[in-house]
Amino acid sequence: MLPARTLHRTLTPLALAAGLFCTVPALAADDLDALALEAGPEAAATAPGDSKLFVEAAAGRADQRYGLGSRSIGRASLDWRQGTRWGESLQSVLSLRLDATRPSDERISNPVFSLREAYLGWQGEGAASALEFGRINLREGPGYGYNPSDFFRDQALRTITTVNPFTLRENRLGSVMLRGQHLWRDVTVEAAFSPKLEDEASSHRFSADLGSTNNRDRGQLVLGTRFSDSWSARWLVHAGDGESTRLGANTTALLSQAMVGHAEWSWSRDPELLDQALGLDGEDRSHHRAAVGLTYTTVGKLSLTGEYQYNGAALDREGWKQLATNPAAAAAYYTAATALQDNAARSAWLLYAVQRDLFVKNLELTALAKFNRSDRSRMAWIELRYRMDRLDLALQLQNQRGDAGSEFGMPQIRDSAAVLATVYF
Repeated sequence: MLPARTLHRTLTPLALAAGLFCTVPALAADDLDALALEAGPEAAATAPGDSKLFVEAAAGRADQRYGLGSRSIGRASLDWRQGTRWGESLQSVLSLRLDATRPSDERISNPVFSLREAYLGWQGEGAASALEFGRINLREGPGYGYNPSDFFRDQALRTITTVNPFTLRENRLGSVMLRGQHLWRDVTVEAAFSPKLEDEASSHRFSADLGSTNNRDRGQLVLGTRFSDSWSARWLVHAGDGESTRLGANTTALLSQAMVGHAEWSWSRDPELLDQALGLDGEDRSHHRAAVGLTYTTVGKLSLTGEYQYNGAALDREGWKQLATNPAAAAAYYTAATALQDNAARSAWLLYAVQRDLFVKNLELTALAKFNRSDRSRMAWIELRYRMDRLDLALQLQNQRGDAGSEFGMPQIRDSAAVLATVYF
């Protein structure tokens, strides 16, 4: 294996070249089946030759805690994705976003630029083999609100504009990597290597922020298996410089014509989440993480999902009671969990519902509720969206409740309401 410095010197210019050359976003799964990933119900990938560009504006009011009264909130966003086919076997992807929020992000001043993806892709004849290089958002796992087998998720969000987990997965930064895959009839083998390119995350608003996603050498092997047309699974091994080897697995099964089950699991040896949040030299311990859920879809276009989430590295009920007496430590703990996209609760429940064509065609209701069973706090979010050809209009409501120092009892904003307009070009 090449030394770390040699890898750094070799791959850095290649990564920059790929980022400049890839002026285009995500390929449709049908066009690159060998690199198709399982994912939740987020927006469909961009087909080669297509361009997806939209601007979004939001305005509303928020009710604040700590005697701060109410205040106005708002956001303006630009989102661009494009996929281009350069020949029979060569494609490229570009995906970027620009967000300005009120109030602004505490770490990065407005506007915040996110270079989500920029890579080249090659596929062999028959799409049995594929190779990609550049910045790739490698999402893993079928979980709705928690993905313990998604090992490239930490530190990948430059700014947070929603609590919807699918939008968060879609909007995060990819990691610069070399990724290959070969597909047989019922077996898939994948390998990815992501090199260290920077030491630390950047707080500059227009940075590519390679320090967030490529601050250490990492590699991952995946074995995908299809047991039948209704049951598939993926098995993962992930290793990184300065951390223990992580094991993961996830599966999806069609249990009936109306019900789908999913499950994810991971194992690692690492410090407790609180030790990581406070920068303590905590002892590495064996931790299991898991998410298990069921989705039921009715003939009336209603989809209901219930998911149980477990994080063995997070605080339990007794640990939270002790943390609640130290507001500064509690704030650091929940901030770290958000940055790592890890579950702050030892155990939690998630409910997710989507009703399409509610009363009238193209009116869609999405509802999300999360219950932290460790600190007894809870959050609810509802969006009512009307879709037209090139314009969406939406109303979003959010409520957070809990004791002082809890996950949803600590944030400054307690309740919020906002209207949104999205224009597609």
